Amino acid sequence: MSGPSKSTRFHPIGAPVHGDRVIVERVHDAYRADHKPPEPTVCPQCGATYHAGRWQWSAAPAGAHQELCPACRRIRDEFPAGYVTLAGAYFRAHRDELMQLVGHRAEHARAEHPLQRVMASADSGDGVLITTTDTHLARGIGEALHHAHQGELKFHYEDAQNLLRVHWTR
Repeated sequence: MSGPSKSTRFHPIGAPVHGDRVIVERVHDAYRADHKPPEPTVCPQCGATYHAGRWQWSAAPAGAHQELCPACRRIRDEFPAGYVTLAGAYFRAHRDELMQLVGHRAEHARAEHPLQRVMASADSGDGVLITTTDTHLARGIGEALHHAHQGELKFHYEDAQNLLRVHWTR
């Protein structure tokens, strides 16, 4: 009895095969949908609508399919995609001003991108820890602080978890 034929393809479960190559996802994000929701879909939690291939702020027509959007699922599960740490003597002295800048950046991002939201903000030691539903928002907050107030800005990506840790200090 001979071995498997050349047309037999072995691959990890769920990994797509393209020609003779196995395409394995570099970043696994459990909150990235494995399917496109039917259009239109509305998130019953926040009211965002999935239409034209993306989540957006628009009125959902009557009878729209209901499904939690990825941001609301992250918030429900308390599973952030971004962590932003703000610390240092300058932060303590200008806390209100800096937190106002963070709030403005978060509001702007949410207005344009419904999946980019601040989940929580909590005092931690000599600073604040902010969690976000999206890595882009975490990066944007760090860059906005650095642009307006300089300081030291560090990014640490954890690709396997689709996670970004941002640390700003001054």
